[in-house]
Amino acid sequence: MSSFHKLSIQEIHRETSKSISITFNVPENLNATFSFQAGQYITLKTIIEGHELRRDYSICSSPKSGTLKIAIKEVTDGTFSAYANTQLKVGDVLEVAPPKGRFVFTPNDSKTKNIAAFAAGSGITPVLSIIKCALEEEVHSKVILVYGNKTTGDTMFLNELLDLQHQYKDRFSIQFVFSQADEDNSIFGRIEKSTVNYVMKNKHKHVEVDAFYLCGPEAMIHMVKDVLTGNGIDENRIHFELFKAAKSVEIEDETAIESGKTEITVIVDDEETTFEMSQKQTILEAALDEDIDAPYSCQGGICSSCLARIKEGEATMRQNNILTESEVAEGLILTCQAQPTTPKIVIDYDDV
Repeated sequence: MSSFHKLSIQEIHRETSKSISITFNVPENLNATFSFQAGQYITLKTIIEGHELRRDYSICSSPKSGTLKIAIKEVTDGTFSAYANTQLKVGDVLEVAPPKGRFVFTPNDSKTKNIAAFAAGSGITPVLSIIKCALEEEVHSKVILVYGNKTTGDTMFLNELLDLQHQYKDRFSIQFVFSQADEDNSIFGRIEKSTVNYVMKNKHKHVEVDAFYLCGPEAMIHMVKDVLTGNGIDENRIHFELFKAAKSVEIEDETAIESGKTEITVIVDDEETTFEMSQKQTILEAALDEDIDAPYSCQGGICSSCLARIKEGEATMRQNNILTESEVAEGLILTCQAQPTTPKIVIDYDDV
């Protein structure tokens, strides 16, 4: 189970008027703990106005850089993102959990392969790490990026991406898409079906893409994925991570959740705790009510921090944007979305 470590801020860089990047000081004895794969994220924990907040932020540096760097975009009504963009300063200390996440790129320089990435807004953050890793560690591979924003002024890492494009001009191509600005060599509008078809079937029709990486709002991800699969791309070659999910919906079959109780056993860090919970609660809510140190972050079903395995009993999830059908069949659940449907259930956070 992930434990938090206190890390001080080494550098803060203003990326746009509404976003910053933060580089952490990682002590030598924690280098192995904070080693990461391109695409992974870290969870930050801090206290703001007496309330503990946990937030996930993707790493934007490359694994070989020796740097742990994230980006935080201020969002409307975002307590932590507003705090980070206006209050944090160099030298401040935050509690940070080791990197994790399933949206990862594993380089293999023994094989030449090409990747295409579609990102919108702050969804560029893990994609930037993936791009850097591919360019640095797969010296013959090509990378295509489609990146959507409102304007150039809203575009995170704009100069860094242009520098990478100049450095790897034969291997890295960028298609900018701006919804509120008509710029040279860019597409005016949003990333939509025509954008995907233009880039993949026209502009780069001679490039055989081996893997696709999508990151951004849920609607964009589903649209891009549908267009790709409609063009014959195997779903196994399409990887995605949501930065903003659609509003959570109630379970369609209300009869699946009774108003009764479930005896639940929660296993965390080899410790078992058994108690009774309401079937109207999520498993994570019930565990936290019992002061169990269960892992969590977004509590919205778009990260994998609260992942656990059902060892006995059954549960249903309000929504699932991460787990595949086979993983669900193996008993994996997002405990922030899962409600028990049997009189007894055993949940293991360690067996994931």
